[in-house]
Order: sequence, then structure tokens, then C-alpha cells
Amino acid sequence: MGEPLHRPVLCAEVVRILSPQQAKVYVDGTVGLGGHAQALLEMDPTITVVGIDRDEEALRIAAERLSSFGERVYLIHGNYSDIRGHLASLGIEKIAGFLLDLGLSSLQLDSAARGFSFRRDGPLDMRMDTSQGVTAAELVNKASEKELTHILRDYGEERFAQRIARAILAARAKSPIERTETLAEIVRGAIPKRFHPKRIDPATRTFQALRIAVNQELLNLKEGLDAGFQALEIGGVMAAISFHSLEDRIIKQFFRYKALPCTCPPDFPVCVCDKQVEAEILTRKPIRPSAEEIAANPRARSAKLRAALKVI
Repeated sequence: MGEPLHRPVLCAEVVRILSPQQAKVYVDGTVGLGGHAQALLEMDPTITVVGIDRDEEALRIAAERLSSFGERVYLIHGNYSDIRGHLASLGIEKIAGFLLDLGLSSLQLDSAARGFSFRRDGPLDMRMDTSQGVTAAELVNKASEKELTHILRDYGEERFAQRIARAILAARAKSPIERTETLAEIVRGAIPKRFHPKRIDPATRTFQALRIAVNQELLNLKEGLDAGFQALEIGGVMAAISFHSLEDRIIKQFFRYKALPCTCPPDFPVCVCDKQVEAEILTRKPIRPSAEEIAANPRARSAKLRAALKVI
């Protein structure tokens, strides 16, 4: 009672793809409130799940949710990109499955104090791990125009990145930008009204870009995919749910590279790269939520699930 409503995205599809095997270990690298982990644990009474998350509040709720599973669950406060170190600390060498759900949880989005959403006025924080790192307010108030433009363009794919950056600099020259609503209004005012998107708030891309920068999400994803794949046993499955094109592109390219038999230029008469096929892609096209799931959980609408099987 009183805890945020949690609907794990593409849950049935995740369980089907990971297909828990008896007595194996599975890692939920972004365990959040524990929805996917619970579904996996319920599918097979012999498996173990290691849940990792940077958000201590989410881990507290996940611990309560998964308490009935006892020693079959290990919850770790940390970054999934450090998966090999986390597993070593538990004496685990190899895992049968690795899941990443890269979306924000309802806990994070619905809490004004966390600063993730422009829909609720609160302090500009945006840190997934509130115990460390630079806040969005610090970034917004200290970064140069060039740095802000780069962040908004590269992480938010915002066509008006430079206009927004200049508007931020002009506003902070008068007083520090410390609240989500303040920043959202600056962004809305910087984008000409005739170019305001019809379906999303004009501030959406800016908030996405700042969140990615604050949490170094794309760097963590690249490192986490590589480390997670190394931790998989042969026959193990990696599954990742993304919510925007930048994440999806990284995941797709990673799986494609692992599935390639050769990386030599096409005009080479013989292969000299010694590349081997390391993975079989299980999702030629990303799996998307059904219309029924989107109706029940609108935040699932942009989710894409990709998966690959480790073959060597």
C-alpha cells in the first residue's frame, strides 16, 4: 500500500526470451521495482536472480517485493556496467541470462523531488544514484553554451539545441536555474511555437538529454553490454529494452557485431580479422508492446525489446 504502481514492460516477452532454466543464475541489471525479477523467479522455483540498480529507493521497494523468495535473490546497489565485479563479489562466474530495462520507473517519474519530469515542479536533480554525481542543476548552470548545445543535440536529438542553450545562459545570468518547471518554461519559450511538437511537450527532448548526460547512460550501456556478454555462459541470453533511438541503435549495433562472421572489407580476398560469430540474434526486428499493453500502460508505447544468444 502506498508504493508506486509498477507495470514491468514487455514482461511476458522477457520471460519467454530468457526462458529460465533450472538452477541457473540470471541478472536483472536494472532491477528497479522488481517486476521482471519477480516474473522470472515465479517461472522457475530453482533459479537465482541478481538484481542491480543505482537507485537506492527502488532497491528498497524491490527488496520488499521479492522478500518471499529468500536466498534466491541478491540485490546490489551499483551500476550494471560493473556486473563482473558484482558477480565476483558473490562468487558467481557465469550467468544464463542478462536483462536491461533502460526506462525510468514510475517511482522516478512520479516523484517531483527526483527532478526527472517537467510535469511536476521539483529540484533539478535527475541523478539515478542520489548519493553521487553532478545534478542536472549543476550541469545547466555551469556548462558552456557549446557543451549544452552538444548535450541537447547529441543526446536529445533536439533541432533547436543552440537556441535552447542560449536561452539557458541568458536565464541563468539573472538567477540560477534550480527547478524543473523553470527549465521547462525556458525551453518552451526558446522553441518557436509553430515548431512545438503536437504529441509531446517541447521540453521532452531537453529533459531526456540532460538525464542521459547526468547519468552517463550511453557510456554505461556500451560498457554494460560488453561486460554482460562476457559474463554469459555459452547458450546464455542477453535481452535489452530501450525507449529511445540512441539506446536502441547501440543495442542493435552491438548484437549485429557479435553476430558477424567477419569484419574485413568486402574487397579482401581472404579473411584476416579472425572474427568469429559470437551470437545469434533472436529478434530480427524489435519486439514492441501490444495495443492492449499500451492502453494499460501508456509509458510502454516506445519500448523496444532486442535479444541475442551467446554461441561461443
